[in-house]
Amino acid sequence: MASVFTQIVKGEIPSYKIAEDEKFYAFLDINPNTQGHTLVVPKKEENKLFDLSEKEYSDLMAFSYRVAKAIEKTIDCERVGMSVIGLEVPHVHVHLIPIKKMDDIRFISKVKLTKEEFITTAEKIKSNFIE
Repeated sequence: MASVFTQIVKGEIPSYKIAEDEKFYAFLDINPNTQGHTLVVPKKEENKLFDLSEKEYSDLMAFSYRVAKAIEKTIDCERVGMSVIGLEVPHVHVHLIPIKKMDDIRFISKVKLTKEEFITTAEKIKSNFIE
């Protein structure tokens, strides 16, 4: 069965898309640590980060870099933190989290956003993404 992220990439499950190219898809996390918390996934379904080839890994990081720069331009934060854990969903994913303090990246507290806030945040970040 396809992972939830594969279903999102295929449009079978709705998402708040930030950016997409032929290999990767970035979208807002629906259970965010902070406003602007974004997930970047390869379209190729792969369970573990280091099961990607070196080229795929490098391309994922390069795409994530561009998404992080767009987040940084959009969301008031000290920096954009990155986490790759991968236990929640068996599909490689990079968390890009706008942070002001260490607790923002620790997955111990979450923010609640309305649908309108998700839409607005996604559109603002997307407008700062450089193709």
